[in-house]
Amino acid sequence: MTNDDDRSERVRLHKLLAQSGVASRRRGEELMLAGRVTVDGEVVTRLGTTVDPTRAVIRVDGVRLPPRSDHVYVAANKPLGVVSTMRDPQGRPTLAGLVADRPERLFHVGRLDTDTDGLILLTNHGDLAHRLAHPSYAVDKTYVAQVDGVVRPAVLRRLQSGVDLDDGPAAVDAIRIRDSHDGRSLVELTIHEGRNRIVRRMLDAVGHPVRRLTRIAFGSVRLGTLRPGETRDLTRDELGSLLDSVDL
Repeated sequence: MTNDDDRSERVRLHKLLAQSGVASRRRGEELMLAGRVTVDGEVVTRLGTTVDPTRAVIRVDGVRLPPRSDHVYVAANKPLGVVSTMRDPQGRPTLAGLVADRPERLFHVGRLDTDTDGLILLTNHGDLAHRLAHPSYAVDKTYVAQVDGVVRPAVLRRLQSGVDLDDGPAAVDAIRIRDSHDGRSLVELTIHEGRNRIVRRMLDAVGHPVRRLTRIAFGSVRLGTLRPGETRDLTRDELGSLLDSVDL
């Protein structure tokens, strides 16, 4: 943690906690003395400890504190009809229009179909974007789907056990019925796969075609009250959880 050769680039840990908004410097010292702060997996109680703010894995009560960086992390509510690209040769509206006021060159994490709205992440942190989109890290995505028909409990069990699709079997991690009326149902489901139109194909396979599909969560990040076309920066806790989920 402490390296005299690098001391000029390092920051006292209690000062970093204050700069990050976790606690005042005095409170940061109290947290350290109470054994509630770890750096790179080790409890740190010595008040003079310095850390590299760009590399150290710091946790307070087990919650990850993201490293200091120049990267930008944005949550956006993609409206229907917007394509999940930053440029479109056909002239359709793109994600670039949602972040046109930002000076950074951002790119999207994965994709949402043009006819699917909801949460999509944008960043200039290439390694994080790659890992979040990679199937090996199995990051959860949660959707709300309006479907035809009344969804029965047996259908929920079938979706959880797995259905056969043209490109192999697929299963949801969790699913529940939010509402059913007038011959339609509203279901909330969580899945970690990212195959093309996977949610729509799964629901179609069990006889409940999707009429509207909205992504409401990506890992620790939730859509919340973000309106279509709006964006916001990720919170410290959201970013820390995402970094943890892909071992960064």
